[in-house]
Amino acid sequence: MGFEGKVVIVTGGSSGIGAGAAIHLAKLGAKVAIVGRNEKGLAEVAEQIKNSGSSSPLQIVADVTKDGERIVDETIKQFGRLDVLLNNAGISVHNTICDMNCADFDRVFDTNVRSVITLTQLCLPHLEKTKGNIVNVSSIAGLKPIPTLTAYSISKAALDQLTRCCALDLASKGIRVNAVNPAVIQTPIFQKVGMTDEMVEKLFEQVKSTYPVGRVGKVTDTSAAIAFLADNEIASFFTGINLPVDGGAMVAGVGYKPTEN
Repeated sequence: MGFEGKVVIVTGGSSGIGAGAAIHLAKLGAKVAIVGRNEKGLAEVAEQIKNSGSSSPLQIVADVTKDGERIVDETIKQFGRLDVLLNNAGISVHNTICDMNCADFDRVFDTNVRSVITLTQLCLPHLEKTKGNIVNVSSIAGLKPIPTLTAYSISKAALDQLTRCCALDLASKGIRVNAVNPAVIQTPIFQKVGMTDEMVEKLFEQVKSTYPVGRVGKVTDTSAAIAFLADNEIASFFTGINLPVDGGAMVAGVGYKPTEN
């Protein structure tokens, strides 16, 4: 894969999918700017990257909803170029249309959609110079609604459409735009939205029987998909797509049970 010397911004890079992608891309030769609000988490990810023998990443403690300009400026100042923007930062809250309040809705959209628009606009001049690309981390919640995650599902559906719109808008500039849509992946996001370890383990067990591959997703699964879409050598004909990383969940549908042979 062609990441030697390429520069990648990874938002939400202090844990989970973002951390895994940053580590993976760095191993493939990329110079990585990892962005997040959790300074300790960023430092731990940076240490893993350095211990793998990869180039030391740039750590940017920042909030994507407020600090977009600084994120891009610090990256360009450090590395002098930008080849890939990975919009991974995202938040979720449990709600339905019955109990959703506007403050929660706005908070979810600010992070999951508005910040992506802002960072994309700020990165355009630099991505145009390198004929770079953008990968957005969406969710299967954007492709089908997830119960009790109404605001989150709406935001990911919006992100999917934003991905397609940007792919059309930026094609003439030589910039590809794609998204990955993960199903349940083993990350700390579930505890962050208030689930206990026991609840998370129960969820994972339930999911295993509904995904044809018979397991929940791993961060390595999303990292591989992101690296594929971000590689201008092997994915040059891919733009405007939503790539489910879902163990077959979208194919199986509701109530899937594995067939016994």
